[in-house]
Amino acid sequence: MSTSQKEQLAVNAVRVLSMDAVQKANSGHPGLPLGSAPMAFELWANHMQHQPSDPHWLNRDRFVLSAGHGSMLLYSLLHLFGYGVSLDDLKQFRQTGSLTPGHPEYGHTPGVEATTGPLGQGVVMATGLALAEAHLAARYNQPEYPLINHYTYALVGDGCLMEGVSSEGASLAGHLGLGKLIVLYDSNQISIEGSTSLAFTEDVAARYRAYNWQVIEVSDGNDTEEVGRAIEQARHNTRQPSLIVVHTVIGYGSPQAGTSKVHGSPLGVDNVAATRQALGWPEAEAFAVPSEVYDYMSELTARLQPAYDNWQALRRRYQTAYPELAAEFEQVTSGQPAKLPADSVLYDFEGSIATRKTSAMVLNRLAPVVPQLIGGSADLAPSTLTDLKDYAFMSADDFSGRNIHFGVREFAMTAITNGLALHSGLRPFCSTFFVFSDYMKPAIRLAALMQLPVIYVLTHDSIGVGEDGPTHEPIEQLAMLRAIPGLYTFRPADGHETAAAYSFALGQKHPVAIVLTRQGLPTLEETGAAAKQGAYIVWESQPAQQPDLILLASGSELAPVLAAARSLAETEQAPAVRVVSMACQELFLEQPTEYQEAILPKACRQRVAVEAGSTQPWYRFTGLDGLVIGIDRFGLSGKANELFEAFGLTAPQLADKIKATYPSLF
Repeated sequence: MSTSQKEQLAVNAVRVLSMDAVQKANSGHPGLPLGSAPMAFELWANHMQHQPSDPHWLNRDRFVLSAGHGSMLLYSLLHLFGYGVSLDDLKQFRQTGSLTPGHPEYGHTPGVEATTGPLGQGVVMATGLALAEAHLAARYNQPEYPLINHYTYALVGDGCLMEGVSSEGASLAGHLGLGKLIVLYDSNQISIEGSTSLAFTEDVAARYRAYNWQVIEVSDGNDTEEVGRAIEQARHNTRQPSLIVVHTVIGYGSPQAGTSKVHGSPLGVDNVAATRQALGWPEAEAFAVPSEVYDYMSELTARLQPAYDNWQALRRRYQTAYPELAAEFEQVTSGQPAKLPADSVLYDFEGSIATRKTSAMVLNRLAPVVPQLIGGSADLAPSTLTDLKDYAFMSADDFSGRNIHFGVREFAMTAITNGLALHSGLRPFCSTFFVFSDYMKPAIRLAALMQLPVIYVLTHDSIGVGEDGPTHEPIEQLAMLRAIPGLYTFRPADGHETAAAYSFALGQKHPVAIVLTRQGLPTLEETGAAAKQGAYIVWESQPAQQPDLILLASGSELAPVLAAARSLAETEQAPAVRVVSMACQELFLEQPTEYQEAILPKACRQRVAVEAGSTQPWYRFTGLDGLVIGIDRFGLSGKANELFEAFGLTAPQLADKIKATYPSLF
């Protein structure tokens, strides 16, 4: 059997295994694997640098299936290339607890580089992966020591390129000239509802050329030689990202080929049999693969070994030649918790300071000792104060800087940041005004799903924005973020709690949102590192006894709540008042039951929570007898101090509301 015959048999193995798995599950998307198997196999077999025995090899090429609904394409490739995905795993496609879920899941299946399925995000995460490669190469490669030298590939469909986020990401990738980003576009002109011409008629190639991408056309997606030439052409252009437009037939080989019927439904028993016949597949039994295929795959995987071995030797020589640089490289790429400055440095604040400013101080105290810390903002760094002052910005000419200009692209910024975190041990942050977290939410959700250690620096957190008015004043955004599983949302009350939020974030492998003020807040003597427990007692009028009244607050409301509590404690028949800073609700709820009871004893049912935002998240802490003082309407345009008074959030107003709610205590 010739090499071309072996290759065709292997390509068809990808097709048939994918088709069989979807049929057995009676659920899934057979169309993409049947159409795009040749291009994907050509990439994996003849161009991609990877090592099945070490899926986490740092210098591997990355492959992101942005069109994640075609997951069986990826699972079939992982099976054939020996990534530990067995035939039994393929037979359990889309079943509870299987290694082959409906869409690829990072951290669940070996060889899956990113969780995909929400269309468009995968290719933008690939942009982040490519940016991470360029950054690490610029910082650590030395003459004759190309320690970081690999490509990032993504496979996209028509749907990915309809999504706005892919356009945002492509624009920035072209601007930065990410030449090691190569996107294969499965252009089959079919979506769920029918022909893409129903809603998608622009010239995609022209659009990407306008983004400063190299565009290469492959007229026949079944011609692996043509695909291979296109990939090599893309690899040789290191000044531009490349879009390879591969014209394919969705559901190739099946009776329903070229129609929307094959997009997202099993083919059916008769059509599966007909497809086998059309492909010339020699096996009639489902999931049966000729031994010649596995023999050929063993040959291919053996060819991958020398590049892997050579890189390991290069790394050892690098460690000898550049020991200090190598030590920093290990720190940056290891994913281990960062070593932080001493508390006396990290928590040093005084006076009235906006928490966006204390955040800037913390970031710049961390940067020299946390070399893996990189990030930027969506064109708002002068307002969010997220520049690392002693470091350059990345550019197409020099990627070594640790600051990034994302432009006004909040969604793409967040997805790119996911890619930066996916690459290795980088600890990326991104920033914008808190109200624009609405644009970020889909990518924040994926970060939480993947458990990526990304930090979101979200400033201008409330009606304290003032004159910018209700369009820029967050109300419901805190409730939104707190509803995302696996995301920790900190709203610090001052510099001490801001430092605690960063300290917590850099010790985690989960995303953390830090929500910060525009306006100045007093530095409080009572706050500190205890905020890393989520909630803690900051003041009590009668510490020796159980509280009669508990006041809870976060962020800018903690200071007026403290002032209100002190005034209440001075009344003639003063109750025992406790003030609790609830810096991070999710973290508090993870504390041991005993700790939660010590902070919020069940016996005390008189509780008041105060926050300049939606009241919804607080009722689990105040209970049926409690009071939540917040804002359940949109804001106003005006001076910040006037707005806090208009919404009843000053200390005297809070004290009056509390006395009116619990008159028996006073």
